Amino acid sequence: MKKSFLLYVLIINWSLTEAQILYMPRNIKEAIQKGTRSPDGKPGKNYWQNFARYNIRLTINPPDRVINGTEDIVYINNSPDTLSSLVFKLILNCHLAGAIRQFPADSAYLSSGINIDRYIENNVVKKWEVGNGTFQEVNFDLPLLPHDSVKLSMDWHYDITPKGNREGLIDSTTFFLAYFYPRLAVFDDYNGWDNTNFTEAQEFYNDFNDYLLTIEVPENYCVWATGDLLNPEEVLRPVQVKRLKESMTSDSTIHVASLHDLISKNVTAQKVRNTWKWRADYVSDMAVVISDHFAWDASSVIVDDATHRRASVQAVYNDTAKDFHHMVEYGRQALDWLSHKWPGMPYPYQKITVVQGYYDMEYPMLVNDNSFEDLTFARFVAEHEIAHTWFPFYTGINETRYGFMDEGWATTFEYLISVDILGGSAAANFFKKFRIGPWIKNTLAETDLPVITPGNVLSGMPLSINEYGKAALGYLAIKDFLGDTVFKKCLIEFIDRWHGKHPTPWDMFYTFNNISGKNLNWFWSNWFFSNNFLDLSIQSVKVSSGKIAVSIKNIGGFVSPVDIIVSYSDGTAHSFHETPDMWMHHPEAALVKISAKKQVQSVRLDGGIFMDADETNNTWKVK
Repeated sequence: MKKSFLLYVLIINWSLTEAQILYMPRNIKEAIQKGTRSPDGKPGKNYWQNFARYNIRLTINPPDRVINGTEDIVYINNSPDTLSSLVFKLILNCHLAGAIRQFPADSAYLSSGINIDRYIENNVVKKWEVGNGTFQEVNFDLPLLPHDSVKLSMDWHYDITPKGNREGLIDSTTFFLAYFYPRLAVFDDYNGWDNTNFTEAQEFYNDFNDYLLTIEVPENYCVWATGDLLNPEEVLRPVQVKRLKESMTSDSTIHVASLHDLISKNVTAQKVRNTWKWRADYVSDMAVVISDHFAWDASSVIVDDATHRRASVQAVYNDTAKDFHHMVEYGRQALDWLSHKWPGMPYPYQKITVVQGYYDMEYPMLVNDNSFEDLTFARFVAEHEIAHTWFPFYTGINETRYGFMDEGWATTFEYLISVDILGGSAAANFFKKFRIGPWIKNTLAETDLPVITPGNVLSGMPLSINEYGKAALGYLAIKDFLGDTVFKKCLIEFIDRWHGKHPTPWDMFYTFNNISGKNLNWFWSNWFFSNNFLDLSIQSVKVSSGKIAVSIKNIGGFVSPVDIIVSYSDGTAHSFHETPDMWMHHPEAALVKISAKKQVQSVRLDGGIFMDADETNNTWKVK
């Protein structure tokens, strides 16, 4: 008996211990062993990442669609490894016929990709081996030693396509340039070179670099880009320079270039060609838009109360887009709210520009959004894309593999700002319609794949579900469990630790564990490593002597919060909120005890945005 009892205790203790261990892939374990990561979520004492300085020059002659570019790169190997080769990302090769894509392509989408006309390594011209993928490995003549650097130069060109998913022609004289330059792939401490192909589904993984960008365009063309415009006096008329400067300290929308100005050709310096110079330091990418007829509005907003620092908010658009006449104000509201409430960290850059494009896509300091008739939806989309500033641009998420770390957070902030602006009920209905409903009502096995599943092996609905709605619910559930104060402390510390760096999901999970002082692995395992879904049911209700005992079965498995609505015979009702704490020790079932001073008529479960897959078993009534 004693041996049996001891064995029973050992089995129970082993099970509890195992429940507190978070699955970790071998490469993450090795990073912790090497000291580049740490089990408390901090960058390890041996953490490193590589860095480059880009000097890019573009020549553009609309309506000619050929983009000519040249760039000089200084690439610094901060790793302890000797590199025998480099990997370049050539994202626009996704337009090549025969490229690996997850979406069909027609003739308007296809092009010859990026054409490398000349390649120089440490002042030596080398032959460029033409490939057909969106990355290309180039061997060194001499290995690049740890803490050494290499100088590279490239001349290249490509045809901007009439139809692109994230970049391309907005119209015949308005070009949106993204992923337009050959760049070095990320070489990191847990994967080595990032040699994943871009398939138009998953997004991006970039190092933080310094950029100097020079763009030569014909007169009457304006240029907007990531970073700071270095020479406004050289490319703009004095009145536009004055308006732009005034907007940097104004709370009102200033029309830097109105439709009348554009028609009168009274915006840019009247030279045959103007050269616009832009600079952005320690950012993960650059994007550009040029146009000869887009209106230009600007204002600013205080994003840091301690220093009274302002950020510029700009919008550029075709004057026929009615929603964009309000876009500067939407942008001001978004920066104000995101800086002060959630995540509650001051907007880290000097400006944001919202461009009327066609994809609803984010870039550092720049957003490419569709125009919408519904002003509420237009603001909703802008808020989501601006929220991406913190993830992945300030905190360098590997979106290709772990997109739930940026889309999930942006979707979380999108919901929380909607609660403030639209009210709880409207925000919840909006969120359930666009983010949760497509998942929870879909019974395909693929939709229940774990969130932690690397995104580069997913596509379609499973990828979208994991990265957006399901991940956001996980973050909102841990917020509900920890409470706002502790949750915000964890979130801000995670951003502080990892901004300008490359965190993995485990760095995020362990930071929350470390800062909250709780072992949350049971929660992370449940929400991010399982194939659970959302489905609760009432098993039984017992009413006795002013007490209600509600037995709830967790059919779907997710440890979600829930409201228990008790209705009384006098027509009144009361809601009792239960956090995920109710499932901590018994995730399959919970017994909730409630005090009731009135005669009970019915009991109902309401998950709110945590939509239930089967609501037919969520109500109990007195017989």
